[in-house]
Amino acid sequence: MNPGETAAMSGVATAEQWWERFFRHGPYGLLGLATVVSAVTSGLIMSRADVYAAAALLPAAFLLQLWWSRTPADRRARVAVGYFAARTLLAFGLTWCNPFFSIYAVLGYFDAGRVLPPRGMRAGLLATALIMAGSQSGSGLPPTTLMNWVVFAIVLAVHVSLTMVFAQIGNREAEQARTRTETITALESANARLEQALAENAGLHAQLLVQAREAGVADERRRLAAEIHDTIAQGLTGIIAQLQVVTSTRESDPVLAGEHLARAAALARHSLGEARRSVHDLVPSALEHDDLPGALHKTVTRWAEQSGVRAEFTVTGTAEPLHDEVGATLLRIAEEALANAARHAGASRAGITLSYMGDEISLDVRDDGRGFDPAALPSYRGAGGFGLGGMRARAERIAGTVEVETGPGLGTAVCARVPMVRHD
Repeated sequence: MNPGETAAMSGVATAEQWWERFFRHGPYGLLGLATVVSAVTSGLIMSRADVYAAAALLPAAFLLQLWWSRTPADRRARVAVGYFAARTLLAFGLTWCNPFFSIYAVLGYFDAGRVLPPRGMRAGLLATALIMAGSQSGSGLPPTTLMNWVVFAIVLAVHVSLTMVFAQIGNREAEQARTRTETITALESANARLEQALAENAGLHAQLLVQAREAGVADERRRLAAEIHDTIAQGLTGIIAQLQVVTSTRESDPVLAGEHLARAAALARHSLGEARRSVHDLVPSALEHDDLPGALHKTVTRWAEQSGVRAEFTVTGTAEPLHDEVGATLLRIAEEALANAARHAGASRAGITLSYMGDEISLDVRDDGRGFDPAALPSYRGAGGFGLGGMRARAERIAGTVEVETGPGLGTAVCARVPMVRHD
């Protein structure tokens, strides 16, 4: 086996081992974290009966997970549905006692496809969506007022759309894996017949096959993960912010609460549309009817309204029609930079400049926030977070670069430069 093939196989093994460790130890960690957070908040949101009920359910959840961990792998298929159903019921009961136990209930999103058969995966995801919506609607289950029911319905719709996206992604990956497996099997059979005459090339053929397969899988996963982060995750953040305002103002100012509720519904519809477009690998909806400057202007305006930060958008140079991939990349980088500024910077002003410079186009996003130490950030590994590393990865896909100038107390400036690829 040559060094390249060894490195590729080692990368796959490392990812599989990481997920195996997560599914082995993660449930205990999530249950422990949920217990600690719920204990800290018990005096505020839990009655005495809720405390007693949670105290009875927690040992049951721990023992169930301990039993599952010790069940031999060859027997798990026969008891997997029962295990998932029992764990979901326990998570539902715990979340009823304290909404922060949803930290434990979210495990259903991760392993429904791994534990349940294909026919039961959607049911498992929907059950998890119901629990998560109840915990995030502000009043727990069951909702007690009409406003609580409306908020619960909106959050549930968002989570159901999330489960639909996850299920569709899982089905697509399964179909792609099946197709790739059949293709690889056919190619391996052909290589076996040619091996006698081309023995000196056998190693090269095997290496190319492995690299092509892994590159295709990794690229599709990175694309889908980044698109989900930029659509669903950002949309959920905005929805939660609007619903928090609704929760705090529904009694004192029903009109303002209604306005924020309408914004949350609009964000939910927009996020669902973007999620569907991401699955089908379409350009962002903002670029369907507007050029890049128009789409960026609307994005900046909407962000300023939601975040309460004063923002100015400027275009320099002569605007030209861009290739769809270039426009989508710069729009997504701008969205991510603005989202980071809203979440972390504590800024009062932001400036966004789009510059057409002949053979190059640049996007600058600046804020006067608290800044940070770039050396303290973890290196981007192509998975997990999609902050600065994710923006750089997007730019590099089209031969561009992303540079960051910042420091504690000095604000932040993100500059993306990509080649000017005009629309055909």
